[in-house]
Amino acid sequence: MPTADPGHRQSVHALYSDHHTWLQGWLRRRLGCSFDAADLMQDTFVRVLHRPDAAAIREPRSYLATIAHGLMVNHLRRKDLERAYLQALAAMPQDQWPSAERRAVLLETLDEIDALLAALPARVRRAFLLCQLEGLPHAEIAARLGVSVSSVRQYIARALRHCLAAA
Repeated sequence: MPTADPGHRQSVHALYSDHHTWLQGWLRRRLGCSFDAADLMQDTFVRVLHRPDAAAIREPRSYLATIAHGLMVNHLRRKDLERAYLQALAAMPQDQWPSAERRAVLLETLDEIDALLAALPARVRRAFLLCQLEGLPHAEIAARLGVSVSSVRQYIARALRHCLAAA
């Protein structure tokens, strides 16, 4: 494991000492929340800690910002999912709300599905969602996407293979 090497630990420690304040400020300005910024800053350095080549980083701020940006995008996507779920929940009668444990499992599952679909190219994802969620026929999906019906079939098949491979 990379963290067992004293040289690696020193490299990560130096990187953290030199840049953690800057990174947390960078994240705080983008998120508007110091708590979320602190969490994502720590997550960024955990990722760096697990990289065996931390000493070889040439542009540390750019490197850290790239990692932090990806984590921030995932964080914001999760917040959007949670917000949408809570809005849907608020529209239901309170006696039909799932338990807190069930809500946590549902949110985690939604997050996993979102990450799975986010890995697909945009047109493939959109065709799949139009088919599965809106029940549109392939011809209408093709018209909306400006592609052929055979392309829509290929997109949906690709998305289904992707989902099955993850199962």
